[in-house]
Amino acid sequence: MRRGEPARAAVRLFSVGVLVAALALSACASRRPAEPVVPEPEPAPEEAPPQEAPPPQVDAEELERLYGRLEENKRQYREGLELIGAGIEDLGEELLAVAAQGLDSGMGECSRMAGCEVERFLETFDRLMAEQNLALKRQASRIEELEANIDEDVEREPGTTPFMADMPEIGQAASLLRGTDLRDIITLNGPVNAALDDWLTWMRPILMEAYLNYQFLRDDITPIYEEAGLPEALLFAIMATETGGKVHAYSKAGAAGPLQFMRHTGRRYGLKEVDGFDMRLDPVAATKANVAYLSDQLEEFDNSLEKALAAYNGGETRIRNLHRRLHGISLWDSRMYYSLPRETREYVPRILAAAWLYLHPQEYNLEWPVPDTEKTRLVLEEDAALGELTICLGQEQSVNGWFRTLRNLNPRLTPGERIKAGEEIVFPAILVPVYEERCLGRELLERARELHEANYPHGSEMILYVVQRGDTLGKIAARHRCVSFRELAVLNNVRAPKYVIHVGQQLKVPQCG
Repeated sequence: MRRGEPARAAVRLFSVGVLVAALALSACASRRPAEPVVPEPEPAPEEAPPQEAPPPQVDAEELERLYGRLEENKRQYREGLELIGAGIEDLGEELLAVAAQGLDSGMGECSRMAGCEVERFLETFDRLMAEQNLALKRQASRIEELEANIDEDVEREPGTTPFMADMPEIGQAASLLRGTDLRDIITLNGPVNAALDDWLTWMRPILMEAYLNYQFLRDDITPIYEEAGLPEALLFAIMATETGGKVHAYSKAGAAGPLQFMRHTGRRYGLKEVDGFDMRLDPVAATKANVAYLSDQLEEFDNSLEKALAAYNGGETRIRNLHRRLHGISLWDSRMYYSLPRETREYVPRILAAAWLYLHPQEYNLEWPVPDTEKTRLVLEEDAALGELTICLGQEQSVNGWFRTLRNLNPRLTPGERIKAGEEIVFPAILVPVYEERCLGRELLERARELHEANYPHGSEMILYVVQRGDTLGKIAARHRCVSFRELAVLNNVRAPKYVIHVGQQLKVPQCG
């Protein structure tokens, strides 16, 4: 395919997606509530004057719920526009359709509900249509600019497309830092020094744990950064700041994996579900996606590492708008820095500080541990779950035990899953003698199995479900069919009366036979 064709295809897909949503919204907007037709009242007998009907009761809780749905639909519609503009047409159009249907349904409910402000919906429709038109203009302008600078007879070089359908290769833009020492990029200003103080005081245990977790993953993921010309210290720092090196980390917002990709961004960079496994949890795949993402952002922001990191945390659209409006200034300029969310203002210096400590520990009386991280493939001689192995391995050469390491090295295994004898797992080589001494036919292993059964009563039939936006305990129970609402609440210690769960929370759910 020639370089100009994907651009024109993107415009067509974008136009189709927004046109469908526009029609849906227009139809919805046109459904303004009609004036009720009130029949002429019959004259009442003189001795019985007509009584006024009581005013309709306003259900404040239902109104709040309906207005909350309106805000959620508005967010979905905007996210759909952003996804389509980024080239992720299928997911974007799906979000637009869901949002349009929700807005239409909400409008109908509002028109029948006492006290509901129909004007809120009409104003939302108008605002979204204006944003949609603006997005169309921006997309068309961007495509025209691209096509004006593209020779139609030249094929696109491999690895340079910013929107990769499969696992991306390392793009050329990622080499923008090649040959530049990270020491020459990091500025030890006030925010970075404050982050250094945090890492070296109350966050020191987190930093140490992140370093140990990173070292066991290092052999598999560092070569990806080296090939891209990116400094290893940056990879460690992002992982330490995002998750402390926990491969199975989930955020409340729905980001997942050691490098915390949101689902739609992960898909954009090749992190899809493969045989039911979320590839965001694969350290190698996530690192490749991380390199491709930073590659695109470094190119977008004129090789500014600080702005690329800000986009990673605060959203590329927000940073892109600031970059264009305040072009030529650094992220540390107060006009830009204080336009960022507080979380992003802490995130960027924290990464730079962690990278600086990785390179200069001796300057801060910091001593990195030197673990034996050699790995092997262990063939289990008896059935065992990772938690059971953790208990019988104890704290041999690790004050925190080995559960996190075993999970990180075997990301596709779940805690409730008992691995069959004869199967292989990735295992720290230093623990093989400990396994043979303590985990085979011993009383300790039997005790560990009793504990495991108490925590995972269905054994290998128990699965982990990650709560998604819009989920409730009742919806999850209905979806899995083989567990009741109350059983699910008891299994996960979710308490009455509100049964609150959060996006990103992991729930134990019995697997349907």
